[in-house]
Amino acid sequence: MIELVAVGRKLKIVGGLFLAVLLLSFLPPLAALNFSLLSYLAIVWWAVLLGLVLGGIINYFVPDGFIVHYLGQHRKLTLLYAVIAGFLMSACSHGILAIAIQLYKKGASVPAVITFLLASPWANLPITILLFGFFGWQAIYIVVGAMMIALLTGLAFMGLNRLGWIEGSSPLADAGSLSWDRVKNFDAADAARGVARGAMSLANMVLWWILIGVLAAALIGAYVPAHWFMQYLGPDTSGMFLTLLFATVLEVCSEGTSPIAFEIFNKTGSLGNAFIFLMAGVATDYTEIGLLWSNIGKRTAIWLPIITVPQILLFGFVLTAM
Repeated sequence: MIELVAVGRKLKIVGGLFLAVLLLSFLPPLAALNFSLLSYLAIVWWAVLLGLVLGGIINYFVPDGFIVHYLGQHRKLTLLYAVIAGFLMSACSHGILAIAIQLYKKGASVPAVITFLLASPWANLPITILLFGFFGWQAIYIVVGAMMIALLTGLAFMGLNRLGWIEGSSPLADAGSLSWDRVKNFDAADAARGVARGAMSLANMVLWWILIGVLAAALIGAYVPAHWFMQYLGPDTSGMFLTLLFATVLEVCSEGTSPIAFEIFNKTGSLGNAFIFLMAGVATDYTEIGLLWSNIGKRTAIWLPIITVPQILLFGFVLTAM
């Protein structure tokens, strides 16, 4: 019999604080915060839940050997597998975090996890369709740019791995069997408990970070005027760096930031700014960096923005100049 995992201490503390702020926001003086919080929760709840459930499914059904075979090798082809896996995912950036950490625990290499993380939010199929709805044919620049940056960053992390400058594979990974015994000998009750256990274990690792991210973004959404973004996030050097700064704080979910990015594009006429806002939110998001720090290691977390930010800014400048 599989015992369920208890709620972790950090999740209890942060979850309790988040719930307290949410309840207080129903007071009339905090109506703006209440609206912002509920709006963000409406955007992210399903994606986070989907990510945790998919992580639980991966944990229970997918053999460690399968993940090690396709995503655990330090080869260029492994990075291509990671991009393909990201394209097939339907969760937003914070839902992808849960899945990525689970893949790492199952044996995926750090370069593959980083490639998967960067490609998934903006190169997955549902968001590709959404972006084309907003930007028309110009969305191809965003999708291809995300894939290119993901692959180039993965290659850079492969070099860092060879130098020993980042952490290695998860000590929890088992390179053993490729047998799909739990699929062949399916038992509904046992599977439900196993998936729930995996999802709860994953929630203890990632959910408290996600709640911090949602709370911070909701505060900014409630009390920073929208026209301020349009006024200062212009198609110039200072505007792009400010876009980078605010993307770091505001990025909560692909579906939520896509309309904001389109509004920036609509007001400024700069596809480069919109791209920086979308891609930098993934690459510099403190929730993501915090999760990498606590689940993989501080060197991996530190190198992520160092490698990705110059690429994102360069690509943004190129798009603005076109």
